[in-house]
Amino acid sequence: MMFYPAYIHKDRDSAYSVTFPDFPGCFTAADELADLPRLAQEAVEVYFEGEDVAIAPPSSFEDWCNDERFQDGCWMLVDIDLSRIDTKAVRLNISLPQNLVHRIDARAKALHMSRSAFLANAAEKEMATS
Repeated sequence: MMFYPAYIHKDRDSAYSVTFPDFPGCFTAADELADLPRLAQEAVEVYFEGEDVAIAPPSSFEDWCNDERFQDGCWMLVDIDLSRIDTKAVRLNISLPQNLVHRIDARAKALHMSRSAFLANAAEKEMATS
């Protein structure tokens, strides 16, 4: 886990909005401050979903204090579990029935996907329904 700066802003009659300077375009919102750490983790996970990039270490909120985009709000350090968003591919050695491999390959080809992408997508769908 690493602590990333999160900028929090709230207008009257609105939710708390949160932006992450280290992840341009990544944001979330919450009605309650207590929900921000969980929602921040979810937002960062979605932000990196499907990406194969190295995640930079956190900057310091002092790096952003004088930035005009981050005025009239406050800063919070959010503990982000990078192991939940690690995008590095891991090589696996698995055994499957040959007829299943042929069916997987045919379906992946029809979808213009690699076998690995197809299997990863199928696994994600299965876990989402569990």
